[in-house]
Amino acid sequence: MAKKAASKRKPNAAFMKPVQPSAVLSEVVGSKPIPRTEVTKKLWAYIKKNDLQDSKNRRNINADDKLKEVFGGKRTVSMFEMTKLVAGHLK
Repeated sequence: MAKKAASKRKPNAAFMKPVQPSAVLSEVVGSKPIPRTEVTKKLWAYIKKNDLQDSKNRRNINADDKLKEVFGGKRTVSMFEMTKLVAGHLK
């Protein structure tokens, strides 16, 4: 009997399935369908690049004009609330 090679942990298929960002979200992450994991990475890259993380409470994101539309008009959201709001912009 041949020994089975140790398999690498497979990522969850649901996270890897490309999703279509809404027109509002595509201004931040691009308009091509990309996996949810990439949406999150690009969103955080945008937040860090534009220094939108709150300086006192690092869990809060201060929205600029583009993100304010994604966040439903809110100026400040927590990082946990952000994932919920962004999910509404993915198809």
